[in-house]
Order: sequence, then structure tokens, then C-alpha cells
Amino acid sequence: MLTVHGDIRSGNCLKVKWLLEWLRRDYRWVEVDIMNGGSRGPEFLAINPAGQVPTLVLEDGRPLGQSNAILMYLGEGTELVPTDAYNRARMAEWLFWEQYSHEPYVAVARFQRVYQGRAQAEVEPRLMQRGDAALDRLEGALEGRAWLVGEAMTLADIALVAYTRMAADGGFDLQGRPHVRRWIAGVEAALGLEPYV
Repeated sequence: MLTVHGDIRSGNCLKVKWLLEWLRRDYRWVEVDIMNGGSRGPEFLAINPAGQVPTLVLEDGRPLGQSNAILMYLGEGTELVPTDAYNRARMAEWLFWEQYSHEPYVAVARFQRVYQGRAQAEVEPRLMQRGDAALDRLEGALEGRAWLVGEAMTLADIALVAYTRMAADGGFDLQGRPHVRRWIAGVEAALGLEPYV
């Protein structure tokens, strides 16, 4: 059976959980409390020397880290990965962008507000500026479109909805981004999730 080591509070971990459930794959969830050093102990570091969650352990014992790499592994050969080479590359483009230009700002601002208890005025201004830029990029990309790539949900939608649906927790305005809100609702419905906002 597949095993996922993850912290249920993490959007990066949740997207792996959502995909496994959407695929109806059997898996075992091992909760790792990253707030209390759970990913820094010797047992976890033996599985993932980077000390990061999520980590997927395959049936044969091989580990795989990085949430979007895990999504790509699990999604291989499914309808969530476009067969057209260009659309597949566009999906990958969004996956890379999510980890480089979205998650480091939207998720970190949320972390500072929710888990560090900072007031909005105490959140680093650069996080808010970059996070707003990322959400604006999504808003523009989703105008007139139901999905980020092609005509159906892909791994890109699953990857990006995780922290986007939580963006208001970090002080970002989703009300002023109607295309993003419509898309969030669509991905949540497709994945069978309860609405977050």
C-alpha cells in the first residue's frame, strides 16, 4: 500500500491526499507534525533527507518527495495529464510556477497569520505584493476558462487550488477575483471537497 507522510494543515500535503482520493487509491496517511519538528527526526530523515512533507513511499519502499513530483507520478496515465505534448508542457509550466511564484508567497503569508499569529500589518509586505501578483496572474489566466489547461481539470488545477482556496487566511482578497473564485468552486466540486470559503 502507498504511504503518505504529511501534515494535514499543509496545502502541499492536502493536494496529494485529494488526488489519491480522486483516483480511489488505497493509501496510509502518517501524520507528521512539522510545527514540532516531526520532519526533522532521524526516522523521517531516513525516508526523506530533505526533511520535507509530503513524502510518498511506494509499495516497494522507494520514497518520493516534492508535492508536484508526487502528483505527476500518481497522475501518470490518467485523464489529469494531457496527451497533447503542448498542453502537457503547459500543465508542467503551471506546476513549476505554483512552487516558485505562488506558494512561497500565498502559503507563507497564510503561515504567518494562522500559525505564527501575526497581525496583518506584521506580515512581510513583499509576501503580500508577490502573493497579490500571483493571484492576479491566475485571475487573468482564468478569464473565460474553466480550467488552467485545455478543456478539463489537470494536475495543475489540483496543485494550484490547494493554497489559492486558503488565500484569504493570509489576508489576500478573493472577493475581488471572481474568475479565481469560480475556478476554486469548480475544482472543489470536481474533487468532491467541501467549499473552503
